[in-house]
Amino acid sequence: MRILLADDHQMVRDTMSVYLESEGRAAVVAVEDYTQAMKTLANKGPFDLVLLDFSMPGMNGLDGLSDAIKAHPDQPFAILSGTAPNRIAQEAVECGAIGYLPKSMSAKSLVNAVRFMIAGETFVPASVLADAGEAAENEFTKQLSQRERQVLAGLCRGRSNKEIARELDLQEVTIKLHVRTLCKKLNAKNRTQAALIAKDAGFE
Repeated sequence: MRILLADDHQMVRDTMSVYLESEGRAAVVAVEDYTQAMKTLANKGPFDLVLLDFSMPGMNGLDGLSDAIKAHPDQPFAILSGTAPNRIAQEAVECGAIGYLPKSMSAKSLVNAVRFMIAGETFVPASVLADAGEAAENEFTKQLSQRERQVLAGLCRGRSNKEIARELDLQEVTIKLHVRTLCKKLNAKNRTQAALIAKDAGFE
């Protein structure tokens, strides 16, 4: 395995290089910033995998990842991070990365994840995906009142206004008003679309 590791913290570079070389029998080239990574890739690439620190100098987060993928479309890239919010994992994969590695991973998990990605698979820890989904849902539900969430839950279960009114012990006309407000807030044309938007956002 030939791996290019780019991170501005020497301790991270040294520790991960040792893990990958001793446990994974990899040949690691370690550099300290995004500019060096791109130069090394141009001069010594391609590599089996390039690991880019999300917040190192020159990276500019997902912009740097996108630029790197455009410049080297056949080169597999993965993001490393110790501080980025978990939603970045999903966004990085959507940008074209084949993985996301938290710096808190154990040596064995790191090596296994790298092997997995080199085999052509996409790797994101399950705990990161769960947290990211929860954050997205929180962002979605924050705009809704508790009563609106209750009504929306009824819509997602395919209930009629009358059924939702009965469940919540409210007048049917009140439910109609809530549905109208929900459609406006969610930019939905009708109750069905409101329910679809909610499900897409992870709301149950």
